[in-house]
Amino acid sequence: MEGSAGRPSRPPEARRPKPAALDRRRFLILTGGAAAYTIMRPHLAWARRARGDLLTLQPWSLPATPGATSIDIARTLIGAAVLAPSHWNTQPWRFEAEGPAIRIVADAQRSLPVIDPDQRSLMISLGAALENLLIAARAYGLRPAATYFPYGGARGVVAEMTWASGDAHRDRAMLAAIPDRRTNRREYDGRGVYLQNRAQLTAQIPEGLRLHWVDDRATLGRLADAAHDAVRARVLDARAQAEQFGWMRFGDDEARRRGDGVTADALELGGPARWLAGRYFSPRSWFLRFGAQAAAKQAHDGIKSSGAVALLTTLRGGEAQWLAAGQAYERLALTATTLGIAHQPMNEPIETALTRGEVLRRFGASDEQPLMLVRLGHAKRPPASVRRSVAVVASFRNS
Repeated sequence: MEGSAGRPSRPPEARRPKPAALDRRRFLILTGGAAAYTIMRPHLAWARRARGDLLTLQPWSLPATPGATSIDIARTLIGAAVLAPSHWNTQPWRFEAEGPAIRIVADAQRSLPVIDPDQRSLMISLGAALENLLIAARAYGLRPAATYFPYGGARGVVAEMTWASGDAHRDRAMLAAIPDRRTNRREYDGRGVYLQNRAQLTAQIPEGLRLHWVDDRATLGRLADAAHDAVRARVLDARAQAEQFGWMRFGDDEARRRGDGVTADALELGGPARWLAGRYFSPRSWFLRFGAQAAAKQAHDGIKSSGAVALLTTLRGGEAQWLAAGQAYERLALTATTLGIAHQPMNEPIETALTRGEVLRRFGASDEQPLMLVRLGHAKRPPASVRRSVAVVASFRNS
């Protein structure tokens, strides 16, 4: 084909303009900007994280007075509630404050449908938050009253607490223990739990629930073996591990950014499992078998190092009983805190069919329903875990 003057036309690419040369001044500007961004990027990221922390995290402290208005009081009481423990630190709660009343609402998006299919652990967590509300109200001189499932469970409301003013200040020691309580996954030093301390802990368990104790070394060794097998089976269960992995946080920065979950450091794993937790515990990783071994060993050694292990049971189940169990456990945990006793729930042996029957036999509770398995002893207190702030989990309304 020829052009209009009869000469062969050049191919299209030959007619494209050449790219302009990058002049020296522009090159230096771009290079300097890139270098500055590279240098400043960690600081900018830190600033973004710090800004996010102020918006999302609840401090582990409580004020001396609750405030003057009903909204101020509700905010203070909910500040105590969100410091309650929950399975994998999922914090499956929301709060609705209206006048002198606070409703606790189950957050279904924070449930664990694979490892907690009947929502027993979720209800226990909500019961612990309810108990903190009641303790804080009594300690601030209020007179609280609680109702389970006041609307028949509608809208996920599991409990409502109302209060009136003018009561004596009670439960002050319990209130002080709320910000000091920690789930302690560290290895304990093997010292036992004194009988008088055990009596104080057992006294926190109300009628309808039972607390069984084991402290002889031989039985602790057998429970340690059961814990090893249960934890290993849990980690190697692909669906269960995928759910747990979703609540693992790989570094303090991620935990602060999200305000929930359990960090790899807090799991107190040893060796490569701690350094490479993202690979060792990913359900899609070839290294998962090593992660299962590490977690199983940690569970085994944790039970073996304990001064005692307690099993909380009931003769009848149901959501109301699970809420009561959460309240009882929180009072037990706060009492242990005041006594300087470390504690950690270790529920895999009672949640796994492979080991549940054996654990119940060891405690002489074969005809009872297990709710929580807790190891107790003595160890250095770990750092606090993160909590989402009251502003994130609560709504307030004047009545």
